Amino acid sequence: MWRRVSRLVAVAGWAIAVVALAGCATDGGETSGTTSEHGQASYYHDRYQGQRTASGELYDAEALTAAHRKLPFDTRVRVTNLDNGRHVTVRINDRGPFTEGRVIDLSRRAAGRLGIIKAGTAPVRVTPLP
Repeated sequence: MWRRVSRLVAVAGWAIAVVALAGCATDGGETSGTTSEHGQASYYHDRYQGQRTASGELYDAEALTAAHRKLPFDTRVRVTNLDNGRHVTVRINDRGPFTEGRVIDLSRRAAGRLGIIKAGTAPVRVTPLP
């Protein structure tokens, strides 16, 4: 009987360890803490002006906001254009982008500050701020 109890305790211990370690794993695309993420940035088309975002806010092309797949709403991030060194701080208020290789969709104003209006996209680094 004690062997059986010992075995159950050992299995339970392993199960707890596996669950704890799984909670620490990332899929490589997740950004958390101060970890930076690299990829392409794009910006919202003007036709989305006034449309509701995933957070419930209305999209405002003049606000410094952005969409990210995983970061919590209201997270502030610094976005740096790797082509020209320009950077801007934006607040996450929507979900997206849903195009492979893109890590953030910016408001038009934020895209203008980064100098990507003409090109439409740019390689960027996205760093969450405390």
